[in-house]
Amino acid sequence: MHLSLLDVGSLLLFIHWLGLAAACHAVLRARTSQGAIAWAVALGTMPYLTLVPYLFLGSSRFAGYIDARRSGNRQVRARALGSDWQRFRDDALRPAQRSGELLGHHASVTLERLTGMPLVGGNQVRTLINGAATFDAIFAAIAAARSYVIVQFFIVRDDALGARLATALAERAAAGVKVHLLYDGIGSHDLSRRYVRELRAAGVEVHKFATGHFINRFQLNFRNHRKIVVVDGECAFVGGHNVGVEYLGDKPPLSPWRDTHIEIRGPAVGCIQFAFLEDWYWATQRVAELAHATPVAGDMRCQVVATGPADAQETCSLFFVEAINAAKTRLWITTPYFVPDEAVFAALRLAALRGVDVRVLMPARRDHLVVFSASTLYAHDAVRAGVRVFRYQPGFLHQKVILIDDVAAAVGSPNLDNRSFRLNFELTVLTIDRDFATEVRTMLEADFAQSSEIAAAEFTGKPGWQRAAMHIARLFAPIL
Repeated sequence: MHLSLLDVGSLLLFIHWLGLAAACHAVLRARTSQGAIAWAVALGTMPYLTLVPYLFLGSSRFAGYIDARRSGNRQVRARALGSDWQRFRDDALRPAQRSGELLGHHASVTLERLTGMPLVGGNQVRTLINGAATFDAIFAAIAAARSYVIVQFFIVRDDALGARLATALAERAAAGVKVHLLYDGIGSHDLSRRYVRELRAAGVEVHKFATGHFINRFQLNFRNHRKIVVVDGECAFVGGHNVGVEYLGDKPPLSPWRDTHIEIRGPAVGCIQFAFLEDWYWATQRVAELAHATPVAGDMRCQVVATGPADAQETCSLFFVEAINAAKTRLWITTPYFVPDEAVFAALRLAALRGVDVRVLMPARRDHLVVFSASTLYAHDAVRAGVRVFRYQPGFLHQKVILIDDVAAAVGSPNLDNRSFRLNFELTVLTIDRDFATEVRTMLEADFAQSSEIAAAEFTGKPGWQRAAMHIARLFAPIL
């Protein structure tokens, strides 16, 4: 059977018609005007290349999803915590009131209202630099678990590190410890059925986080990008690591892998655990029976910033804006993907203009070509505005850390991109403590010492076709 020119023309016309229809859908449904323009231009001009990606990535708000998620969160609060949660918040706030004097009263009040989480005192936090330190600490805590273990990652791989995790969880389940594992269905798309089946047979409750509706079966948005481990309600681990050998630096060409996790002890563990409870309830429609917050373990003040697309506000983006605006002398940020939205980028430039030492540390090696190209152009514009931008040289930089003055530091899972700001569930822990801020500063100074600073001439010295490619890549920034 041979296609005539008329058949080919009709097919092309139909594809373009579908592209225009999808462009209209994007304009009506996109969460931001930038996202609407990016999709509309791409679908109207290149439907052959963008129709299929739009099917999977185009929707930033699913029919009924946000209402259902919010309803589930309310049910968790009522069934799992109820008045106990309010009492915990009230009690936790009392020792933390003077934290406002350090970060700024208005910033402290704003962040609590924005996140719905209290700034709690009585915590201890320690940094875990890179994969070996992180997973050694996590496995040691799991091995000592007496009551329960909760584990949540965006990526869980069935490799050497994944096997080590499975063994550790199965051993605790065999000892009568309740074990819960939640993984993202897209991030862990290649996780084998055998891996899940064997864990369940060992007594581990394993579930996949997904959007959960048939009409959303093609969508890759609304991913759960959080990385959480909690043991017995006593200690929690959050940061940038997932479960895979690349996070140990054992997978070239991106190795050595640079990342940061933190271990938290104290009442903030209860807030982290609460974020997991909401995710677990969404995935299973069951409330996990876990203990409440732990006693005071130290004198550090922490705020858990759990963000996601079901929030009433664009919590993640607004958190970054407020954190940047709070800086008076120093603002250092590390991120693997530097594709900020307009609000965050404007805040960065204004901070530099008011004399703040603003630095951004990003990778020298790329794992996503389009994102790397867009990041390079944003870096050039940032340098022109007075922001110092560095590229980490030894290997791939994946850590997500913020240092504010000599007072506050934040470590978590969000990147500086639209996907983390609006489409992913993320979790960050903000710490208000001068000693810990000094520790983070020392860590970042070591990273900057292994980095090269980007000069304004770096962009202008590139061939014209590369500069054009960067501008094209940035058109897609709202949907990257």
